[in-house]
Amino acid sequence: MSDPFDPEMNDPFTDPPNQPYVGPDFDEVPAPHVPWWIHWRPAMIAAAVFASVVGAVVVEANSGPATVASTTTASSPVCNETSPVTCFALTRVIKNGAKGEDVRRLQLRLKELKFDPGKVDGIFGGDTRMAVWAFQGIVLNLKGKEKVDFVTPALWDIMRGNVVIAPRRQPGTPNHAEVYLPEQVLAVFKGPELVLVTHISSGTGQQWCEPVTIDPGEEGNENGTEPIYEGWCGSAITPGGLYYFYNRKFGLRESKLGTMWNPVYFNFGIAVHGAMNVPNEPASHGCIRIPIFISEYFQDLVNYNDRIYVFDGVKDPEEYGSQPPEWDKKDPNFTTTTSSTTSTTVPRTTVPRRATTTSSTVPLTTTP
Repeated sequence: MSDPFDPEMNDPFTDPPNQPYVGPDFDEVPAPHVPWWIHWRPAMIAAAVFASVVGAVVVEANSGPATVASTTTASSPVCNETSPVTCFALTRVIKNGAKGEDVRRLQLRLKELKFDPGKVDGIFGGDTRMAVWAFQGIVLNLKGKEKVDFVTPALWDIMRGNVVIAPRRQPGTPNHAEVYLPEQVLAVFKGPELVLVTHISSGTGQQWCEPVTIDPGEEGNENGTEPIYEGWCGSAITPGGLYYFYNRKFGLRESKLGTMWNPVYFNFGIAVHGAMNVPNEPASHGCIRIPIFISEYFQDLVNYNDRIYVFDGVKDPEEYGSQPPEWDKKDPNFTTTTSSTTSTTVPRTTVPRRATTTSSTVPLTTTP
């Protein structure tokens, strides 16, 4: 694989910190109990749309939500093994553990639309479910628990329609990423061409205090040669703004913000990184978690100095500029003994730590 980062280990602590971008003009564009109707909202939306029309779904560059351009309903064609997957109607609800040719067609369609469902094996599991979440977020503009964990015939009809996802920004860099925090979705573009859409989990917005391990080279242990174990407190916030990818690391990394897999940094210690747990809600300390299998090739999709726009649903990224995160602080109540054991009065955070594997390297691939 050619190395897209040059230099690979560009260091924000020796190079100038993130500053508001000055350059060519950018295109101006501008819980516990959930009611039953929330669970069925996407199906209800889809049913209303398809009661009288077949939708061509277009996610416009300048508006977040999808718009539906309708055409008159056509009679169902006769499908055979050479027909495209969009020829086939869905005759059941596909949910966790479902198996069959219709599941395989769902996975193939998601892959065609650049929503990576993981292995195309005809089994509806966690990777495919996260791709379905991402579709509901960016195409149907659904958020959090509005998204469902299954695919109805009506939702499938939207998926097999004319879905076109366009970027909200057209920066000067060849590639760029856009993060939509309200919908918990990340998209990567090469120019105007979509190359990936993935489900994410960002910062909870909560305060946290906990003991952490910090690897050498990470923020808080920039010049060290051995991992350190300390108590830190901070705010689990993913700031909106306009940034650039400036550094990447391979394999497993421990930092103040938690365990990261193949991180690509864009805002001091905040990175896009793989995680074993990417739930359907914000759950991180501020980083942007992506499915761990996607992190194995995400670094091939972005280059050093590529733009990343973080939309928080409040202001446009350009209005924030490259605002740094809220700075974490050492916990004054944290104590260590001379041995490897640790005693502490630090309250456990409400942000759960992530389980992860212990391998130090991940083979990278060049295609999703």
